[in-house]
Amino acid sequence: MTTDFLIFVLIGFLAQMVDGALGLAFGVLSTTSLLTIGVPPAAASAMTHVTECFTTAASGVSHAYHRNVDWRLVARLAPAGMIGGAIGAYLLSNIDGEAIEPFVSAYLIAVGLFILYKAFRPQWPRDVRDWIVPYVGAGGGLLDAMGGGGWGPIVTSTLLGRGHDAKKVIGSTNLTEFGVTSVISLTFILALGWSELSSAIGLILGGILAAPFGALILKRVPVKPLMIAVSVIIIGTAAVRLV
Repeated sequence: MTTDFLIFVLIGFLAQMVDGALGLAFGVLSTTSLLTIGVPPAAASAMTHVTECFTTAASGVSHAYHRNVDWRLVARLAPAGMIGGAIGAYLLSNIDGEAIEPFVSAYLIAVGLFILYKAFRPQWPRDVRDWIVPYVGAGGGLLDAMGGGGWGPIVTSTLLGRGHDAKKVIGSTNLTEFGVTSVISLTFILALGWSELSSAIGLILGGILAAPFGALILKRVPVKPLMIAVSVIIIGTAAVRLV
């Protein structure tokens, strides 16, 4: 039991380190890791979403402390993301989320390549008045709920690809994800019940311990290497899921 608990702590810690520094991939990395060690798919998805309620809160507070958050961007992303997440969680009971996974993965690969291109080209900065922000938030929440993950890859990568400031985008999406994940988790708990809380505690502990380090890494890493790292993570994880 102790060994299993430590494994969950390690998974949560490593997944949150990546997510806190790059603004994406906690859901993908933690769910994949849990499936690898034999956790059933439904339990892995439930554990990941409930854990994210705690890790995103800790990560968001840490990013706010390090001034990586644009509160105007959060105000435009959060309502749309929570609405999209609630709709996605409801639809998942009637539609197989795996049916849309190839399309989402193909989209993420394309966005990852675009960000890689942008990393080596001068960008025209965009501010939070960009018209696409609420729509990206709604789409990210919807697909995150239906596909078991995707808020970070979809929202972070799309906003980066459109030229928004990398550090503000990553900090703001991490903070906003708390509200989105809370809505998704509450919907799933009410619909499916919850029986894996003892296992999720390990993930929660590991994620909370890693949250301050991710924000600190983001504060110190230059934008260009950060964008290259984001694109590699997106392309790699999306390609694996597509295959």
